[in-house]
Amino acid sequence: MEADAAAVDEWFLASTLFGTRISAELAMRTYRELAHAGVRTVADTRTRTWDELVALLDAGGYARYDFRTATRLQQLACDMHDRLAGTVTTLASVDDPRRLEAELDRFPGWGPTTVRIFLRELRGLWPGAQPPIDDRAARAARHLGLTLPRGHLAQIAALHAIAARAHVDVRDLESGLVRLALTHRDQRGCRGGAACRALDPT
Repeated sequence: MEADAAAVDEWFLASTLFGTRISAELAMRTYRELAHAGVRTVADTRTRTWDELVALLDAGGYARYDFRTATRLQQLACDMHDRLAGTVTTLASVDDPRRLEAELDRFPGWGPTTVRIFLRELRGLWPGAQPPIDDRAARAARHLGLTLPRGHLAQIAALHAIAARAHVDVRDLESGLVRLALTHRDQRGCRGGAACRALDPT
């Protein structure tokens, strides 16, 4: 299974937006606004002025961070052009997780949170994409009675094994567990496992 290069570059831009302290809904709406205007990747921002980027960010609801993010996107575009020939997929062959995370962490405005958001969707596609399991996913898994051992690599292996048994993509499994944690915050009184009330379609 290989990652589509264009989709990865689009996800890089989306991850940049999701990595800010803003709701996922606003980040997604802002990405859609940018994409509708033809700005689907960080490299595409090189064809827009700072004022145009600010206007697009405002239209998507990113007003609180519009100036800072417009500047950051332009810095990212320059950095990616200089370091990676304009595409983050240049890093796809990096098989050392620590080195890959360090390379991503060098991008302007990126940090551990944004790096993990980006790499989570490349788990199983890029050899070095092995970020720790999201804490929310791990809590939801325990609530459902799915056994995740201690230790970063052991948890990743267990998640892959669960996904394989269920015949689902490991990324979809982790995302689903995160959504469960977000929508089922109050688990008091819930028996968990197969009896988890959040799994009841009624």
